[in-house]
Amino acid sequence: MTERKLLILFGSQTGTAQDTAERIGREAKRRHFQCRVEALDSYEVANLINELLVVFVCATTGQGDPPDNMKMFWRFLFRKNLPPSSLCQLDYAVLGLGDSSYPKFNFVAKKLHKRVLQLGGNPLLPVALGDDQHDLGPDAVVDPWLLALWDKILALYPLPPGLEIVSPDVRLPPKYTLHYLAEDSPHPDGGLLQPTAPRTVPSELHPFPARMVSNQRVTAESHFQDVRLIEFDVAASGITFNAGDVVMIQPQNCPEDVQQFCQLLRLDPERCFVLKPTEPGTSLPALLPQPCTIRYLVTHYLDISCVPRRSFFELLSYFSTNELEREKLQEFSSAQGQEELYSYCNRPRRTTLEALWDFPHTTCAIPPDYLLDLIPRIRPRAFSIASSMLAHPDRIQILMAVVRYKTQLSKPRRGLCS
Repeated sequence: MTERKLLILFGSQTGTAQDTAERIGREAKRRHFQCRVEALDSYEVANLINELLVVFVCATTGQGDPPDNMKMFWRFLFRKNLPPSSLCQLDYAVLGLGDSSYPKFNFVAKKLHKRVLQLGGNPLLPVALGDDQHDLGPDAVVDPWLLALWDKILALYPLPPGLEIVSPDVRLPPKYTLHYLAEDSPHPDGGLLQPTAPRTVPSELHPFPARMVSNQRVTAESHFQDVRLIEFDVAASGITFNAGDVVMIQPQNCPEDVQQFCQLLRLDPERCFVLKPTEPGTSLPALLPQPCTIRYLVTHYLDISCVPRRSFFELLSYFSTNELEREKLQEFSSAQGQEELYSYCNRPRRTTLEALWDFPHTTCAIPPDYLLDLIPRIRPRAFSIASSMLAHPDRIQILMAVVRYKTQLSKPRRGLCS
């Protein structure tokens, strides 16, 4: 019998496509598939000729551009010397996520679907085009498309004898487990927990720890917008840039929020742990040191200030022993509850930390092993470089507008990195 393996590859700029890809991965596990979920640029694209079943989930950015984490894959796939039958053994499906207010709506998904077809791939379904402009968002397309996709896949790869689809009521195991070290074990010092200067040009996975040397307001005190000129020391980093280039800056959560989060979940911020995958072949998060402390994990990795997605409430509902909280969480994670979820989360820009405050009985029952499944990592923010390398060879300057605004929530909103 053919091995029931499914590869899910995503290209994501803001995290939506990754979140959707991981949702498909969870559904695949309920159907007893051996499943991997990877960013397109993390996958060795030359191995695509050996794959039998792949689902692509990709966003479109800017004016029809691929996300940053699929650009190498994109260039390889469109090489002119690839044989037209190189993917003839591949059954595939493409799910696009875009915004129909832009002229090149879902351009990347359409072009990817067409290119894989040119290389001999066998499409399971027409390309799906999720739209942020729909009243229900991309889920209006994603939900029915997934139902059709599983019908097609299970027709090709039936469930093994004696097995049934795992009920949605059953909680799946976490992706990683936290193995706490003895309390008297050596505490990781600050140097271990900080990214080290890379031997190659800095990248998202190997950031350079630049020192901020100045932070000056450039607008008048009477002006409504507080704009800052911020300068970083990048000497010995190997960074080169031209006018108009962008620098990516990795934010971190403020100490007050970190403390609140640890109190809510009853976590000891100074406790040390090592992270271990629950399934063979799963790679560890590149930006987390081993060993690590809870404080470092929450400060530098978990995006507790982001607006939570539908999948957050779905997973959270499994931990709830409070009937009222569980019913509300299940409503937020259902297709019918998306308008209510938008009013609760997106409209007031409610953060993950604030949502956890609203479900106290559930929050205190969250197993630490599920933290990385529940909360996405903090993504770097892009800023246009406002300085010249000729004038300031060891410095990078950016202009940043401080983000502060109010919503219906009592606490003013602020940017994590602005």
